[in-house]
Amino acid sequence: MTTPHRGGLSHLPYKWVALSNTTLGGLMAAINATSLIIALPAIFRGIGLDPLDPANFSYLLWVLMGYMLVTAVVVVTLGRVGDMFGRVRMYNLGFVIFTLGSIGLAATWSTGATGAVEIIVMRMVQAVGGALLMANSAAILTDAFPSNERGMALGVNQIAFQAGSFVGLILGGVLASVDWRWVFLLNVPVGIVGTIWAYVALRELGERHPAHIDWAGNATFAAGLGLLLIGITYGIAPYGNAAMGWGNPFVAWSIAGGVVLLVAFVAIERRVTAPLFNLELFRIRAFSAGNLAGLLSAIGLGGLQFLLIMWLQGIWLPLHGYTFEQTPLWAGIYMLPLTVGFVIAGPVSGWLSDRHGARPFATGGMLLAALSFALLMILPANFTYPAFAAVILLNGVAFGMFASPNTAAIMNSVPPGYRGAASGMRATFQNTGMPLSIGVFFTLMIGGLSANVPGAMYRGLTANHVASGLATTLSHLPAVGYLFAAFLGYNPLQTLLGPKVLSALPAADSGRLVSTSFFPSLIAGPFHDGVVVVSIFSIVIFLVAAAASWLRGGRYVHDELEAEQLEADLLASGAPGVLPAHASLALEPVRDDD
Repeated sequence: MTTPHRGGLSHLPYKWVALSNTTLGGLMAAINATSLIIALPAIFRGIGLDPLDPANFSYLLWVLMGYMLVTAVVVVTLGRVGDMFGRVRMYNLGFVIFTLGSIGLAATWSTGATGAVEIIVMRMVQAVGGALLMANSAAILTDAFPSNERGMALGVNQIAFQAGSFVGLILGGVLASVDWRWVFLLNVPVGIVGTIWAYVALRELGERHPAHIDWAGNATFAAGLGLLLIGITYGIAPYGNAAMGWGNPFVAWSIAGGVVLLVAFVAIERRVTAPLFNLELFRIRAFSAGNLAGLLSAIGLGGLQFLLIMWLQGIWLPLHGYTFEQTPLWAGIYMLPLTVGFVIAGPVSGWLSDRHGARPFATGGMLLAALSFALLMILPANFTYPAFAAVILLNGVAFGMFASPNTAAIMNSVPPGYRGAASGMRATFQNTGMPLSIGVFFTLMIGGLSANVPGAMYRGLTANHVASGLATTLSHLPAVGYLFAAFLGYNPLQTLLGPKVLSALPAADSGRLVSTSFFPSLIAGPFHDGVVVVSIFSIVIFLVAAAASWLRGGRYVHDELEAEQLEADLLASGAPGVLPAHASLALEPVRDDD
């Protein structure tokens, strides 16, 4: 690992070069994701599109979810391609594509719906680049670091992602106030530096396994998972007079079609000679249990950031005197303890798991996550900030404990030649869990708000002399509309009522309706009820994830166990120079140290 290499960096052990470059890639992707969230109001204003117009809601949804969907669908394919043609080569290509996508976003030339479509398409281009980086970075680190340092390396790598998430919140708010295009241009210099550095400094250490591309598997997997996630995405969008789209025939057919295609995919993978998704890897208990725990953790956690942002922006910050325009930036700042908890726990638990195995840390992390959601559930809607900070700090510690040990355990468990595919499969489970979680969180939250908010809103509006007919109309608007209004930094009632209605009301009533406390007071109770329901769901998911994590067994490193078994077989045979027939590493069930 310390062999000198090209690029004038021969004084550095190669593993640190690999870690620093992959960390830069994670930092870039994280800054991009969170800066976009903060800049969305400026972006939609810049292209002249009202995100609160029901006709435009699908554009908003696709800007947010399109990146996740594409990443989830293609990441396992790109990990497999990395095994076939070189992980570093595919990783480098990811930097190039991500940077080109950022340039395309900054150069968006149209306005209105056309401009929104251009942004969505360029985000999907970015997603392909991000998937190439994600699928191959963990494999590159696994190749570069010995097994007793991988947890630490992956912990440092994931710290960069969390730190980048916070930096993106701040930079997104600052840059969007100047020009929304700067939010995307921010990625370009980082991408150029990362691309040049990757091409100069990184080198292939992993095994390549040239093979035919599994076209049938690729097609059925991409189409099946894509349809499933598209159905879930449109399930949380309003449909007709309904608050959500679960009654939409398109949603039902998309989910059913996706499930059928994924079943067909499994059947195909069991028959082809060079499968996209090597199902034999799931016979390795550490691999299958780790991926199951990762999927469940993503389902339990994925919607949390949106939940906390809406809680802060829609209720707590306005109740404490912040204008709705100020809330996106301050929500990021007040969520800093979440990042701090992850940054503290990530490398420490990774380092400890290198010595003691992933099971106690990953399992403990999931149990701690369940505790943090139980505490979140008992916080009042208008909480005291120190209590809220302590709960989200605990949540950050929980996922810091889980993330790097679980990732390292998954990557340690597979043969070296399958690391790219394994990394892609791990990322697929993680990225599939995120939109699933958002779908579940929003469904539970919107269901509660739709049942309780209309009556309270109608009474509040008519008490302030809004006409009964208009009050009825506004109170029955889909809950997702005013949730996203708060999420985007709009004063929902000021936006919904409009200047014409507000100017016709008595000044006292008008001022009360658009105050920072009126709307938050309306939704605080129903929103908190939704938080309780969502928290109960997540607690159950985390407890199941903890059980799955415990079932992984003790510390397991595939190449080390193979070498030990080979040595034992050679000694037992009395012929040290003879390779036993089974020592070529057939993928058999592992012998965990329970």
